[in-house]
Amino acid sequence: MEKITIKTIGPWMPHGQQIYICGSCPVLGNWDTRRALPMTPTQGIIWHIDIDKDLLPQSFEYKFLRKELDGSFTWETCFNRTDPYAVTETTFPNQHPRYAGTAIPVFSLRSRHSAGIGDFSDIKLMVDWAASTGQAVLQLLPVNDTTSTKTWTDSYPYGGITIMALHPIYLNLRAIGPLRDPHAQEAFEKEAAALNALPQLDYELVFTLKERYTRTIFAQKGVRTMGTKAFQAFFKANRDWLLPYAAFCVLRDRFGTADFSQWKRLKKYSAAGVSRLYGEAKAEMDYYIFVQYHLDQQLREVHEYARKKGVALKGDIPIGITPHSVEAWAQPEYFNMGEQAGAPPDAFAVDGQNWGFPTYNWDHMASDGYAWWKRRFRKMAEYFDAYRIDHVLGFFRIWEIPVPFKSGLMGHFSPAQPFSPDELRWRGFPFDEWRHAQPYADDPREVLFLEDPVQKGMWHPRISAQYTRSYNDLQQWEKDAYNRLYDDFYYHRNTDFWKEQALRKLPELIGATDMLTCAEDLGMIPACVPEVLNDLHILSLEVQRMPKDPCVELGDPAYYPYMSVCTTGSHDTSTLRGWWGESHDGADCPVPICRRIVESHLASPAMLTILPLQDWFSLEPSLRVEDPGSERINVPAISKHYWRWRMHVCLEDMIENTAFNDTVAGLVAWSGRKA
Repeated sequence: MEKITIKTIGPWMPHGQQIYICGSCPVLGNWDTRRALPMTPTQGIIWHIDIDKDLLPQSFEYKFLRKELDGSFTWETCFNRTDPYAVTETTFPNQHPRYAGTAIPVFSLRSRHSAGIGDFSDIKLMVDWAASTGQAVLQLLPVNDTTSTKTWTDSYPYGGITIMALHPIYLNLRAIGPLRDPHAQEAFEKEAAALNALPQLDYELVFTLKERYTRTIFAQKGVRTMGTKAFQAFFKANRDWLLPYAAFCVLRDRFGTADFSQWKRLKKYSAAGVSRLYGEAKAEMDYYIFVQYHLDQQLREVHEYARKKGVALKGDIPIGITPHSVEAWAQPEYFNMGEQAGAPPDAFAVDGQNWGFPTYNWDHMASDGYAWWKRRFRKMAEYFDAYRIDHVLGFFRIWEIPVPFKSGLMGHFSPAQPFSPDELRWRGFPFDEWRHAQPYADDPREVLFLEDPVQKGMWHPRISAQYTRSYNDLQQWEKDAYNRLYDDFYYHRNTDFWKEQALRKLPELIGATDMLTCAEDLGMIPACVPEVLNDLHILSLEVQRMPKDPCVELGDPAYYPYMSVCTTGSHDTSTLRGWWGESHDGADCPVPICRRIVESHLASPAMLTILPLQDWFSLEPSLRVEDPGSERINVPAISKHYWRWRMHVCLEDMIENTAFNDTVAGLVAWSGRKA
């Protein structure tokens, strides 16, 4: 039976609100709200409904309704609609609602009952605080397992060994149950309290403590837990990734490395091999499955709790996977293992960035309808209402660095449309491979062109080549010709090509769930990016100190687009106070100035203003730490940075800080962002 799909673009709404359709014919309820039909969200803001075409008269009228939290309906304010094929915005009163939120990593949370690191249960206290101050969004960093070495280097949350499993370090141990031995429980409580008193996260000690506890608990009650209906349902629903993940963890432990090329067994994945391992080492693998079950239960509980409180959880989807991960081991066909993803040079990293992640084999991913990505997004949707796509530019093109090189300067955009030697010469540059594409003065970075790894004999202008001796030794007319090529390549030549690449991927991926999609679109931004994000209703990211307009030094929040996330900074930047000190010879930013900056962000037209918790703290004298630099989470230029910042006050004390909460709640209400 043929169907008509009626769509509309609605505002992003908190859990509990929904858009309905009602109209002039029986199938649409004959204008009776009691018979209105509920619509389904995709991408968080696009709503649709499929109706049998035979049930609709040749002409009819309709409107959209918003079902409120109290069960009442709010009608649109427009004239009756008549074209079911038109996709336009709804016209509810207060059509462009705006919300406030807070960004904080789970590991940075601190409660009186934490065990040296924030855990999933601590998120509930953060939700309580957000709800009490009128905020609607709580933004987290990635929470997937990063256990590669069991050392502090695993603190990097974007270095997941899996896209599916959650990190064992975020488990609330007491929620699983006490240790049978009261002396062991007493020792645990003492060690947990000592770790929780530390100003920063001691990743290795916390990980060791939690692993020791979970292994003891598994020995106590693992068999009983795995016999429950709840566990069996979890295992059945997630078996396809649980077994490879558990096998990977067991083999990593046995051979002392996550580099599967060094394993003495199953270095090349096979499903049959994993099944045999499960038969031989069932208890070892069951331990990891047992831990994942409890992590899943705890994060689901937190998600439901937040929804009831009217607070949306916003997750983070990293752009890459590590080369020593479950996916690289079990599904290598999806990746270019000989290439590394990174970012070209910018003001924050003059040599560019090399993240060490393999790049994606997009042709293979397209062959099965991007099933890998859809599976990943759908798993994310089990725990989150919105998500941040890390480095969305990677869906247009990725900065790709061949494995032998470390510096981001030796990278190139992939895919791209490189130059042939004939075109270079036709455009006025006397290309000579020996002179311009081979190391100059025996320095491998002293080249003006890099060969495309797939299209041999085709050439990319090397990023920042104007700072090389090879460039400086050119004649002026050669420099002029090279600069013309360079500017065309990086800012014009590939624009439409990159737009096509993004439009092949993003609609499929973001349509897989009903989460609100937010992009991290910072860096060297192709001209086509804003258009694509706008057309797909993906929120952009606006950071004042990183304006999209290269002609201005600071962005103005008053001119940010509605479809955006406005913020004072991110986990990759200094805090508001730290930023001020960088620009004012180390001086601290006074409270009144911090407040004016926060007010300007809250007053922005942006749909979401989400501030790092540290920047909320800057508004309250009693919560300002002495050294603003101690509140910084990450320094992108340091590849082995230790991610260990924790809030210096317990969540329970923050919730009881009336002066602080009144300030935050007052600003949220003043700005019209109260949830």
